[in-house]
Amino acid sequence: MFIYNLKLNEDKIFKTILGILLVIISLLIIYVCYILINKSTFKTSDYLRESNLYELNSSNYTSVLKNVHDNIDIYVGQNIKFTGFVYRLYDFSDDQFVIGRNMIISSDYKSVVVGFLCSSSEIKNYKDNEWVEIEGTITKGDYHGEIPIIKITKINNADVPSEEYVYPPDNSFVTTSTVL
Repeated sequence: MFIYNLKLNEDKIFKTILGILLVIISLLIIYVCYILINKSTFKTSDYLRESNLYELNSSNYTSVLKNVHDNIDIYVGQNIKFTGFVYRLYDFSDDQFVIGRNMIISSDYKSVVVGFLCSSSEIKNYKDNEWVEIEGTITKGDYHGEIPIIKITKINNADVPSEEYVYPPDNSFVTTSTVL
């Protein structure tokens, strides 16, 4: 029977274990920070880049409209689809129009027209206040300042939606990759 007398240097073992733990904790902290930073930078446009076509609806219409106007450069080149009525102003060119919706602005149901400025030679076939569904690409243009302009690729007649009115954007709209 052999007996081994091992002499352990407790100070070295402690320092080694402590070093390994510090490396593991540092890696965990870096990973958590990376995750938090990436989640907080999700924007509405993240979803658009993953999708070929994004469809607006009555519940997200004004929030998306505001976000696209506020961040034009992020959305240029994205495809979009939505329903609205044809609305023209006196200073529009023959191929310019707004696909608009009435946004309620007060408790007594007063409304204003909001929408995207669009461009298409086919608009001559549609009358003011006629409901249409459009598909198009977001571009940057100028109309009394820099604004997004939808270059129409497809336009069809549409029925008046069940939720004809839209409401102002609110704080419940979170610009993440799961929404617009």
